[in-house]
Order: sequence, then structure tokens, then C-alpha cells
Amino acid sequence: MLYFIEQCLNGVQLGMLLFLLAAGLTLIFGIMDLVNLAHGSLYMLGAYFAATFAAATDSFVLGAALALLATLVVGMAIEVIAMRRLYGRDHLDHVLGTFGLILFFNELVRLVWGPAGLTLPLPPQMLTAVQIIPGVYYPAYRLVIIVATLAVAALLYILVMRTRLGMLIRAGASNREMVGALGVNIKLLYTLVFGLGAALAGFAGMMQAPILTVQIGMGENILILAFVVIIIGGIGSIRGAFVASLFVGIVDTVGRAYLTDILRLFLSTNAASTASPALSSMLIYLLMALVLVLRPEGLFPAAGK
Repeated sequence: MLYFIEQCLNGVQLGMLLFLLAAGLTLIFGIMDLVNLAHGSLYMLGAYFAATFAAATDSFVLGAALALLATLVVGMAIEVIAMRRLYGRDHLDHVLGTFGLILFFNELVRLVWGPAGLTLPLPPQMLTAVQIIPGVYYPAYRLVIIVATLAVAALLYILVMRTRLGMLIRAGASNREMVGALGVNIKLLYTLVFGLGAALAGFAGMMQAPILTVQIGMGENILILAFVVIIIGGIGSIRGAFVASLFVGIVDTVGRAYLTDILRLFLSTNAASTASPALSSMLIYLLMALVLVLRPEGLFPAAGK
């Protein structure tokens, strides 16, 4: 039971990281109708910026803050330089154009930081374990990820639902032509939204950096999970992204932890050990297929979609 609780917490922590990626991705797609495969590259850049700035300032917190700002600026620059050429084009053009950005940023990182990976050391106070309930100890930094992401989710909700900028974002997602006709600077709105999405991706990358090695291409695999999340949650829906992120994180983590033991009830030990890795990697896609059968628009489709 204690092991199950720990794995559920690991699933929540993975879900929180997926939410940071998926929230920015679904905002960009919902408002700009832009398929952005380069979102994982911004995740990677956030991790590299955090490792670099933390080493330069000798402060994890200051390095993370500078990395967040740097990723925001890079995201806005990408929108102005590259993404504006893709608006109004077919989604295939979006895929090809942003895939080219993936190759560009991978080579740029190799040129600037070299092919070897980087590490982001944690402050000593985050290397301890915290007792959640009697008998269950959980790494302090993973709790920091969960709490920090919940705070970001709350701020994002306030921004989107309670501010004038959020009103424009929601209006742009529903009818961008009408918003432009009312005198709103659509180009500036798109730049701000893309920068916000980039900052969320960079924040996810810098939070994951101390757990995994910071390396070239690190955002590509997790980007696939982020796309699964927005499909399950509903394209353009922040609430859907949050709920689906938790579902995907818990199903993926708990499934990998327990699927071998479940298969041993029906198969031999060798057969169960062989089949488990393949089946566990399929669980989230089976979940996505089930949701699409029952609710083709996702769990919480955005209004007007």
C-alpha cells in the first residue's frame, strides 16, 4: 500500500510536468490554430538555460528565474521571426516548418553547449525526503515540482479567466477575426501567447533538469505525451489539460510499476517480464483511444470548438 501511494505521487509529479507542456501547447493550438512540434525544443532550452544560469550565479532559484525569462524572450522571438510565416497555412506546413525548428535548435544547442549533457545540482535542502504519512517518505524536490506547478496552474487560471488579457485570449480562441475587427492588435496578442506557452515549456524543462540529464533532444519524447494529454483533455482547454495530465501521469507510472505483477497472474514469469514493457508503454494510448471513442472532442472541449 505504501509503495502504491509513492507511485501515485510519482504519477502526479509526472502529470504536473506534462501539464506545463500541454497547457502552453493547447493555448497555442487553440488560439493560433498552429501545430507546434518545436514546443519540445523550448522545453530543452529551458533546461539548458537553467543549468547554465545556475552555474553562473551559483543559485538554483536565480538560475531558474533567469532561465524562465530567457525562454520567454526566445519564444517571442520565434513567433516574430518564424511562426508568423505559418499562420493561415495548412497544418502540414506547420508540421514541416516546426520540425525544421527542432533540427535547428538541436544543432544550435550542440554548437553552443556541445554534445555532452549538462547537470543541474539541487540545493542541499531539496535533497532530503519529507514524510507524507507515517512510513511514506517522498523526495522534497518532487514535492516542490508538484506545489510549484499547482501554483502556476492557479496563476494561469487567474490570467485566462480573470484578466483583460485572458478575456482577449479566450475571445481570440473563439473568433480571432472578430477580435481583430474590434481593434485588438492580433500580432501582439499572438506574440504574448506564444511567449507564455514557451515560458511554460521552459519551466517544465528546468524543473525536470535536476532529475534527468540535460541533453539534446530531451523534449521530443515528452512532447508526444503532451500531445496525448491535449487530445484526451480537449484541444484548447486548460482545464482539460490539467485533468488529462493527472490521468496520463498516474496511468503511465502506476501501470509500469504493477503491470508485470498483474501479468504474472496469467502468464509465466518470463512471458510477463517480456510483455510488460511493451504493454506499459501502450497504456496511455489505449486510454486516449478509449476517450476518443466515448468523447471524440476530449473530456473538456473548449467553448466554440
